[in-house]
Amino acid sequence: MADPILIGKSSLIDVNFLPQMGNRHGLITGATGTGKTVSLQALAQHFSDIGVPVFMADVKGDLAGISQAGGGNEKVAARMKDLGLPALDYRGAPTTLWDVFGEKGHPVRATISDMGPLLLSRMLDLNDTQTGVLNMVFKIADDNAMLLLDLKDLRAMLTYVGENAKTFTTTYGNVSAASIGAVQRGLLAIEEQGASEFFGEPMLNIADMMQTIGGKGVVNILAADKLMSSPRVYGAFLLWMLSELFETLPEVGDVEKPTFVFFFDEAHLLFNDAPKVLLEKIEQVVRLIRSKGVGVYFVTQNPIDIPDTVLGQLGNRVQHALRAFTPRDQKAVQVAATTMRENPDLDIPSVITELGVGEALVSTLDEKGRPSVTQRVFMIPPPSRLGIASDAERALLIKNSIVAGVYDTPVDSESAYEKLHARASAAQLEEAEAKKAEESGGLLGSLGGLLGGTSTRKSRNDSLVESMAKSTLRSVGSNLGRAIVRGVLGSLFGGKR
Repeated sequence: MADPILIGKSSLIDVNFLPQMGNRHGLITGATGTGKTVSLQALAQHFSDIGVPVFMADVKGDLAGISQAGGGNEKVAARMKDLGLPALDYRGAPTTLWDVFGEKGHPVRATISDMGPLLLSRMLDLNDTQTGVLNMVFKIADDNAMLLLDLKDLRAMLTYVGENAKTFTTTYGNVSAASIGAVQRGLLAIEEQGASEFFGEPMLNIADMMQTIGGKGVVNILAADKLMSSPRVYGAFLLWMLSELFETLPEVGDVEKPTFVFFFDEAHLLFNDAPKVLLEKIEQVVRLIRSKGVGVYFVTQNPIDIPDTVLGQLGNRVQHALRAFTPRDQKAVQVAATTMRENPDLDIPSVITELGVGEALVSTLDEKGRPSVTQRVFMIPPPSRLGIASDAERALLIKNSIVAGVYDTPVDSESAYEKLHARASAAQLEEAEAKKAEESGGLLGSLGGLLGGTSTRKSRNDSLVESMAKSTLRSVGSNLGRAIVRGVLGSLFGGKR
């Protein structure tokens, strides 16, 4: 059993975190400038020290400092002295940098098929009718063994389905041209936000994030400062990662320490304007992924940013100061107070507004999974650097990374776009040859038509349709049973890619 981790201290009490309760999830909240980032970094490094891989999004660009040894910070030294603790053993944590845009870390990619229609419709902000058409397009692609890997694949598939809508109506349902257009416009919008760089191959293997070096868990940091300008892409990406973890990891039940810990920074971006069906799936994953050994920690300013159904699953709480200047702030204070276990010696609603920088109300789970009494303590800072990593330090981390060279070069495999383009080219070539043959028939061909002969044009058109139908049937027949099983969170309902 892993030893308890000291995370907070006051003159009266020490607050310890039990690693075996790390997969019971948690919440770190507080107003801007109250110390949430320091608490996040300290907790992440504690997990790394005991051999647990960690993922966290670097929204402000100041978390990469965890890769470098701390020291030289007078406030940190003073904090340790005031708490009566020895000076920190300054050290960094093994770190891998990631970036959807490939600028500040290794590129992160997912395929369209793997993302699935649910999260994609969330990214595109589609209504129910448009989402239905998108589901239909995915089904048609599956049935015809056409891989959807990147945006051009999906765009080509949408065009193909739109142009042949009457052909698919009987089998798949009505295809609305307006809905096809709405999806196409949505694709253009997210493409401008950088989604074209996210969708493609090689796709991220989630196992590459679950590494240890020298017995310490690797801290995976996603550069999210640029990604924040497209919150739908950001939210969908994080949820996709959770679904990948759920589908990949085996059931382990209660463990001595988590298998993997996932930090959702700026968590409100996941839930703003999210449809009910998506919220339900988030709740399901958060509730069920515990048995996979994965801990999920949400970091946000106000507890009211988190839906009640999700908030109830978060056992470990670190509450920094909140300011009650507005009615919404006052509500947030009351919510925070009511979701933490009462302490007869503390007026929690009042204390929340009085906390200083680095000070927090903490309630962790005990060995039986019960929330401990809320305590007012100072959070212990991490031994790594608080702040940014320089460009030179980042470049060195990328060069020496355990995944160096694996994801850096994109791959364009044969997929729906290439197959549809080849099919269209073949049809054009056949049409050109037919036209040439018709022209070479001259007067005799015309007389044949006048005298009741079979129309050359009609027979050739029929031949073309017949040929395309046979080609499609051959494609379907040869690939029977190879339909792509996708759908985000599909394993919850028995799906498996």
